[in-house]
Amino acid sequence: MSRKQKRELWRILSAAGALVVVVLLTHWLEWPWWADLLCYLLPYAMVGWDVLRDAGRGVINGQMLDENFLMGIATIGAFALGEYTEAVFVMLFYQTGEWFQRLAVGKSRRSIAALMDIRPDSATVQRGEEWIEVSPDEVAVGEIIRLQAGERVPLDGVVVSGESTLDTAALTGEAMPRAVAVGDGVISGCINQSGLLTVRVTQPFGESTVSKILALVENASERKAKSETIITRFARVYTPIVVAAAVLLAFIPPIFAKHYLAAFPDWLGRALNFLVVSCPCALVISVPLSFFGGIGGASKQGILVKGGNFLESLSKVDTAVFDKTGTLTTGSFDVVSVKSEAFSESELLLLAVSAEQHSSHPVASALKKACADAVFPEISDVFEFSGRGISATVSDKAVLVGNQKLLLEKQIPFTPETDFGTQLYVAVDGQYAGCITIADRIKPNAASAIADLKTTGVRRTVLLTGDRTETAEAVATAVGVDDYYAELLPADKVDHVERILADSRRAVMFVGDGINDAPVLTRADIGVAMGALGADAAIEAADVVLMDDDPAKLALAVRLARRTMRIVRQNIVFSLAVKIGVMLVSAIGFGNLYAAVFADVGVCLIAILNASRTLKIQ
Repeated sequence: MSRKQKRELWRILSAAGALVVVVLLTHWLEWPWWADLLCYLLPYAMVGWDVLRDAGRGVINGQMLDENFLMGIATIGAFALGEYTEAVFVMLFYQTGEWFQRLAVGKSRRSIAALMDIRPDSATVQRGEEWIEVSPDEVAVGEIIRLQAGERVPLDGVVVSGESTLDTAALTGEAMPRAVAVGDGVISGCINQSGLLTVRVTQPFGESTVSKILALVENASERKAKSETIITRFARVYTPIVVAAAVLLAFIPPIFAKHYLAAFPDWLGRALNFLVVSCPCALVISVPLSFFGGIGGASKQGILVKGGNFLESLSKVDTAVFDKTGTLTTGSFDVVSVKSEAFSESELLLLAVSAEQHSSHPVASALKKACADAVFPEISDVFEFSGRGISATVSDKAVLVGNQKLLLEKQIPFTPETDFGTQLYVAVDGQYAGCITIADRIKPNAASAIADLKTTGVRRTVLLTGDRTETAEAVATAVGVDDYYAELLPADKVDHVERILADSRRAVMFVGDGINDAPVLTRADIGVAMGALGADAAIEAADVVLMDDDPAKLALAVRLARRTMRIVRQNIVFSLAVKIGVMLVSAIGFGNLYAAVFADVGVCLIAILNASRTLKIQ
């Protein structure tokens, strides 16, 4: 509870105590009516002065049709009718409800703030021979920073010395720490759990992961969901209508009574009840809070939703379209098989990697990773065949490593392989020696992620890739997507998504991670980017970012979005049902101000507590 909330609670309790004293005094003492009025005005002013002040400001600014105006006019009308106790108690009840409401909203906001409390306050940077502590935004790209155990990583960078484990839960939602060593990348916002690390900074603070995440969450509220904007527009039209209806209720029915002046107070009371009930604060407050809580709950799981409108779109997804590389696959090449009759697997790998050891091609990187501990022999006469392969002399052996085109060009007989992946053929001294298959491995949970997504109601899944048809077919079969389209350029992907959008009944979600995915991410109803490995352009274009690149989070994101929308609909239906019921009861004379305030403040408080459930993950 904040200091301001404590002061407000003390004011409410003091006004309640004053009301009890006034009720006892006026019961025991025979005072004139004006003395009773003055006594009741004391607790009324204690608890309601700010409501009257805000109502007055609203009238001056031309924005009087809000809850303050409605409560002010209703309680002043009760005083005019001689219902002093009821007027003060209603204002007291209203302020008590507002206090609980602010307490609930504050708790929700603090919960979300705690989830995103990942901004580091300082960085220890090497300047000359000294280590000095500075603000992270003062550290330049290329400088070296030091991370002690327990410190939060202030900037993105690459480890230059030391080994440790990183707690990435604040960013990815994963409880399992990630091991890092020399050469591994680290992202800001993580916590160094064990060893001492020195890191070379690769991104300025303004472009670091933590800054981007905070910007996404802070800007999310500016992108209102359709339900949210509808409720806001509804309140602007609805409130003037009910005020006009209350005025007509107060002045028109008494005309048909035998004595207008005798009937007028009764109808005025009904109109005042009608006014109090009519306030749409339960909808105006609880609906945005539901989306705010849904975004916060998702962020706790490493799912960053950029706005309430995207959360609403995510709840309607019935078609999911996937990129392949980096989305359903790991995005890094590995040796998956080695076939040779003339050499052992290790011998063939060593010959191939020796020839490729100075190459920076992804295929060469995969070979080096497979022979990380090998001692390479001397090589000479290295020659690269652009787009086809490489030749070199390795330990007096003429080694040729490349694709089918290279071996056909050199007229070396070989047997083509059809395994999933990229085939690397090896010839030694002009004779075919064997084949090494390198593939981008499918993520271990990709198939289960697709299956889980279908259980949420997603009726169709599609794979779009620029890779070969054979590779696309193999991946599509392995992970269980319904359709696939291969050998696509970025513009082709957009065309396919356009056709899928035309066929979709509801919303289309595209999941990708590369720069070439940015146009499709923008075009789809909801674009989801992989945040750990994804390109900056893809993350910027996306509406949702998965911070740990885990496709299993897609089904969770859809479930969270749908749960949020269920809570939004519950609040809308509940609020309108109670309000309309009490408004009708008040109009026919069976209601009072107490019921009216419950229908306003009580319903609002219940709706807010219900909206707070969106913060809890189920």
